[in-house]
Amino acid sequence: MRLCTLSRAVTFASLLMAGTASADQAGQISAEHAWIRVLPAGLPAGGYVVLRNKGDQAVALTSASSSHYAAAMLHQSSTEGGMGRMRMVDRLDIPAHGETALAPGGYHLMLMQASTPVQAGETIPVSLTFADGSQLKVPFLARPANAVDAGNTTTGAMDSMPMEHPSHDH
Repeated sequence: MRLCTLSRAVTFASLLMAGTASADQAGQISAEHAWIRVLPAGLPAGGYVVLRNKGDQAVALTSASSSHYAAAMLHQSSTEGGMGRMRMVDRLDIPAHGETALAPGGYHLMLMQASTPVQAGETIPVSLTFADGSQLKVPFLARPANAVDAGNTTTGAMDSMPMEHPSHDH
């Protein structure tokens, strides 16, 4: 009887350790070239970033939020039959040892209803939430409406900005 109890305890401990090892998906991700295209007159802003997965398993981005915006949604832009379309997506996969880019004309964050006007040059914190509930806080550089990228050179300032990894919306 005692052996059975010990076996259950070892099995339970192993399961707990396995869950802990993969429980922090945000810790596997680095964010680069994070920027927001600020549009005039309170129009929604687009958020763009390159997400790199250093881990051995795919990770899913499931939502984002920012205290500067009432809502943040994952969207995908596409062109069908010569018409531009946009649709909301529930998740965005980042492959193991790979990257996924949120970029103009493709996947992006739709940032709606700024709490105060966002000006080009400001840094806006955005929390990215992954399927396991872990979050990555990323500083996004606000850029003007005519911007096409983060405005970085190959050694741009955003590359050296620190990312927070605390371990623990559309």
